[in-house]
Amino acid sequence: MDYHSPASFAEASALAANATGITRFLAGGTDVLVQLRADIVTPDTLIDIKKIGGVRDIARNADGSWTLGVAVTGAEMSEHPELGRDWPGLVEAMDLIGSTQVQGRATLTGNLCNASPAADSVPAMIAAGVTVTVTGPGGDRVVAVEDIPTAPGRTSLGRGELISAVHVPARGRNAGDAYLRFIPRTEMDIAVVGCGVNLRLDGDTIAEARVSLGAVAPTVLLVEDCAEAIIGTALDDAALDKLAAAASAACNPIDDKRGTIEFRTEVAGVLAKRAAKIAYARAKGEQA
Repeated sequence: MDYHSPASFAEASALAANATGITRFLAGGTDVLVQLRADIVTPDTLIDIKKIGGVRDIARNADGSWTLGVAVTGAEMSEHPELGRDWPGLVEAMDLIGSTQVQGRATLTGNLCNASPAADSVPAMIAAGVTVTVTGPGGDRVVAVEDIPTAPGRTSLGRGELISAVHVPARGRNAGDAYLRFIPRTEMDIAVVGCGVNLRLDGDTIAEARVSLGAVAPTVLLVEDCAEAIIGTALDDAALDKLAAAASAACNPIDDKRGTIEFRTEVAGVLAKRAAKIAYARAKGEQA
């Protein structure tokens, strides 16, 4: 195995573009190192990006948006004094991943690039409208999070490309987000269904919304029909019922040991309603 510790993302991209065999990037390592030790994947080239400047930074920009370094851990997100106030759903979703020890290493970028349909942070990122900067041989491009995973374990990143920054939009006023998941056993289990909701109010009426579902299809879904079900409403019972129906209709899950197709389809609607209620309360400044 060839191990590299580049000083810049451009150098990391060049190393990956010129590498042969299996290449992996190392930020937190909670997926890469586990897969390596379990002989699931043995990289020919391992590129450690933790020494690149800014990868551990959480910065609030002048317009109120946020830029997160790709090696920022879940623990650092949870401990940040302002990020969780702006985006509680996003921070809570990341906080659900693994144990306390895992939280000290796990990253949003790793969770995204592992491309699991059941990733907890990805529905919350998609609902929030998070984008990422992708650095590659042709330079930088900005990509919506929902366009990164293409299938279980696969992403849209090309040869020599890696994510170099995470961009979270400005929160703004009268807005809130939430993420909920259903798991069958312990807090460290994998989501049977996950749901992220982000919305903005005009008075009591929902003016904007994004709803994302995880673990119910080959990739995490951005469900426009769910947003349309609640936009223009005050999230009354009729709107919640339409939201649940739209969430269930969007599902294309599998049967596995954690849940059946029918169960996942039903739970998706239930979680969408619950997450929307929490996001709505947060947007109104009420206790969620």
